[in-house]
Amino acid sequence: MAEMDTSSQGGGHKKGPGVKKGKKMSTRVDLTPMVDLGFLLITFFIFTTTMSQPTAMKLFLPKDTDKPEEQNKAKESGALTIMLGDKNHVYYYEGILDPAGANFKSSNFKDIRDVIINKKRSTDEKDFVVVIKPGDQSTYKNIIDILDEMSINVVKKYALVDISEGEAQLVKASDASAGS
Repeated sequence: MAEMDTSSQGGGHKKGPGVKKGKKMSTRVDLTPMVDLGFLLITFFIFTTTMSQPTAMKLFLPKDTDKPEEQNKAKESGALTIMLGDKNHVYYYEGILDPAGANFKSSNFKDIRDVIINKKRSTDEKDFVVVIKPGDQSTYKNIIDILDEMSINVVKKYALVDISEGEAQLVKASDASAGS
């Protein structure tokens, strides 16, 4: 609390030769309660603020079934398979992969959006599905980038699937030829 030091007796303010000068009173302000108030305010604001909420992508997952006939099936004509390779290379094919690799095509993250948009336009919405297969050399950033493309292009059905051995060999061969 603030306090005043009033220990000296000043009397009136008289002027003249026989009048003693009064001492000036010293003022001292005690700031201890101010510090307490500051800490109370800091504590109040810490406890009442909300921390930032983590942002996450909402995924709608199908129900697990044991019987193969109850599983979700995708039409070959509506499927687009995207494989992620080394050094931001993206490979894709539509439908089922030709054993000779005739429909196996190469792209990059800049042009894959056009591929997704064109396939989405040419396919019925309920049949359109994108299968994403990250390779051994792909990075976490590549997976997040392709999931962002699914969100940007409003692709409602997509799946992350392990890459098959034949597809992995095609990706490795294409990466090797693109790297040299």
